[in-house]
Amino acid sequence: MRFFSDNAAPACAEVIDAIGAANVMDTAYDGDAWSKALGARASDLFEAPVRALWVPSGTAANCLALAALCPPHGAVICHRDAHIQNDECGAPEFYTHGAKLLLADGAGAKLTPASIQAVLDATRNDVHQVQPHAVSITNATEYGLVYTPDEVAAIGALCRTRGLGLHMDGARFANAVAFLGCAPADVTWRAGVDALSFGFIKNGGMMAELLVFFRPELADATHYRRKRAGMLLSKGRYLAAQVLAMLDGDVWLRNARAANVGAAMLAAAAGDRLIHPVQANEVFLKVSTEEAASLRARGFDFYDWGPGEARLVVSWHQSEDEIRPLANAIAAL
Repeated sequence: MRFFSDNAAPACAEVIDAIGAANVMDTAYDGDAWSKALGARASDLFEAPVRALWVPSGTAANCLALAALCPPHGAVICHRDAHIQNDECGAPEFYTHGAKLLLADGAGAKLTPASIQAVLDATRNDVHQVQPHAVSITNATEYGLVYTPDEVAAIGALCRTRGLGLHMDGARFANAVAFLGCAPADVTWRAGVDALSFGFIKNGGMMAELLVFFRPELADATHYRRKRAGMLLSKGRYLAAQVLAMLDGDVWLRNARAANVGAAMLAAAAGDRLIHPVQANEVFLKVSTEEAASLRARGFDFYDWGPGEARLVVSWHQSEDEIRPLANAIAAL
């Protein structure tokens, strides 16, 4: 009955088993066998040499990536509804030691080359204004829309032309790839992405995310930043084991596909109440205050998302039998 956040979902069985298997004596921090295996495993997945570091939260993954791409005197261009702008309590500015976020517009929380260019055009090239050093996009976005490889490539081309780094916040990267049906490489480094925050917690992980650098040299200083930020856990093998368990056998894709299918069920029931197309595992609906109250009275839990709007999130573990009652209730409004 709970559709307010996939952060509240349980960890999947493969993750729990992997944590148990890692519960042995090994080297501390990131010197263990599990942590050492991450780079090769991620390189196989992305079909290119990458550097991969575990971190315990999405905020840490995003902000360490931005710190690698942007100096303290610089700026990061992002959508005004981006998670790094609205939901990370100033952490990007903290981790970058003061870099500024410059806000751009776009339907469905998507950036375009034109919206990025508008921010660039409005920035004077002089010492009195922060200069953009990076762009951050979210896939899937805060409104559940998915960037295609071509859309990312268009942004990547602009970034290369202007000498900007490109970061992808992939808290729901698995849901985006499941929707696209493409290779993970096609929507990341082949399209110009330099750093990816690869989310696992929303998709069946317990407390592990993966920071992937497609420009491997960016990882060098990040090792120190991770330690300085208090994010180098002494028993890091438990985080690495979670990620490896979800990559093995494509558990990450299996879970994401299940969540996407559930969201599609709700979308079909919602009809013209939909505010945005449903492309991942989030559904945004037009509902009145009274209708929202009636759904809650029946035990359904979800976020209000502005006046007359609700956000429903389907988690990886929710079965069709668990989702159908909400779909029926929405259809009956």
